[in-house]
Amino acid sequence: MLDARLRQIIDPPLDRIGRGCARLGITANGVTVTGFLVGCGAWAMLALQSYWWALALILLNRLADGLDGAVARHGRITDLGGYLDIVLDFLFYAGVVFFFAVGQPDQALPAAFLIFSFIGTGASFLAFAALAAKLGITTAARGKKSIYYLGGLTEGTETIALFVAICLFPQFFAWLAWIFGGLCWLTTAVRIYSAVQTFRN
Repeated sequence: MLDARLRQIIDPPLDRIGRGCARLGITANGVTVTGFLVGCGAWAMLALQSYWWALALILLNRLADGLDGAVARHGRITDLGGYLDIVLDFLFYAGVVFFFAVGQPDQALPAAFLIFSFIGTGASFLAFAALAAKLGITTAARGKKSIYYLGGLTEGTETIALFVAICLFPQFFAWLAWIFGGLCWLTTAVRIYSAVQTFRN
């Protein structure tokens, strides 16, 4: 819901950093993979209940996720880069929730519900993008992307806010998971409705 607005704020500084990285020979895929490995460190910290370290590594992962696109725009945009970006993002998101539950097994049920909800948002997002590509439908509302980005109540910005809240207030994980999961299902329903309106003809 907030991604398009946030892009207007974060894109200019990320673009400048991305230009500098590209000049140094740093590749977008390198940034993507490095960011994912940093995210794996966040998983370990969550499992160990080291929530401040987990928060720092989550924010670094998200910084890399924003930076890889800027590097690609000043270097080379590839289909592989777009693929790695989206696949590693979804793995990272699910991993944050799973490894929180590893650290606190008593939170397994709300964690399972949240991952279940991520499946809804992820599937509705990717299926729409696949058909949009087939039909030549494009959008630049969230910047230049490798695939069509269909919006919703729970996008990247809201998910980052959830992860920050989980790290700052782990005692409220269950409430956060149930509420955010419910919002994910609203997002899924809206996306399915959008798909029906777009593709039924």
